[in-house]
Amino acid sequence: MSTARIAGAFERRRAAGQGVLVTYLCAGFPDLETSVAVALACVEGGADVLEIGCPFSDPTADGEVIARASTAALRRGGGLSTALEVAARVRAVSDVPLVLFGYYNPIFVAGERETAQRALAAGVDAFLVVDLPPEEEQELGPAASELGLGVVPLVAPTTRESRIARLAGARPLPPFVYCVSVTGVTGRAADGLAVASRRAREIGDRVGAPAVVGFGVTGPSSAREAGLHADGVVVGSALVQVVEDATARGLSPSETAKLVREATSPLAHAVHTRNEPSAPPPSAPRT
Repeated sequence: MSTARIAGAFERRRAAGQGVLVTYLCAGFPDLETSVAVALACVEGGADVLEIGCPFSDPTADGEVIARASTAALRRGGGLSTALEVAARVRAVSDVPLVLFGYYNPIFVAGERETAQRALAAGVDAFLVVDLPPEEEQELGPAASELGLGVVPLVAPTTRESRIARLAGARPLPPFVYCVSVTGVTGRAADGLAVASRRAREIGDRVGAPAVVGFGVTGPSSAREAGLHADGVVVGSALVQVVEDATARGLSPSETAKLVREATSPLAHAVHTRNEPSAPPPSAPRT
């Protein structure tokens, strides 16, 4: 399998006039079993693509919620291997597209080619490496491409035009472009998501690939706003917060998964019905 799973998810939603919901989870938080249950709960709640976060000690792009989750996962021995194990267990029961989300250091230490081979074996479809700019993909990019895996680039509000032009000329094209809505970290409510959504549309058209908006999407209302023009919306911290709250209450993996499923469903409804502004969510939003 290649990035076809990701392309198929975007094509299906686009044909229906809908946006794609991408959800993030921190692998190994609070433990492996809960991570797998949470991932599958996201799918059951309507997520179209899963980002499986590889916990890292210095998550510079992430806010306090995901940083706490990463720290807790690392203390339990989590890391790249845990993230790949979560991916493999999800892939065993689901055809949902999987993106391995993280930072470059663990990949560099393990080796780019070895990591790409392990990711392919685990059923991963693409990498998203926060601190790996396109100009530095000489090792991971070819290793992933040779195996049919994609590398998702990030575009921030401060990204230079020359870098966007470089993405437009890239071959193979990325499976999608992740457009960051703010010059900040994840988990903070963002203003101007509609502006970010329009910019994502413009960038997607220029690059020739789907474009999603992430960072600052805290609930169904902001998900709808972020998805007005973009091909999709990413929600991370709001769902990790649900897991954190459930963990603090001592809930079981299945109980935690139920809460995540209930939180994902209105997010999916908002993104999938973006062209129906009067459509009510199926249940109360959970942010």
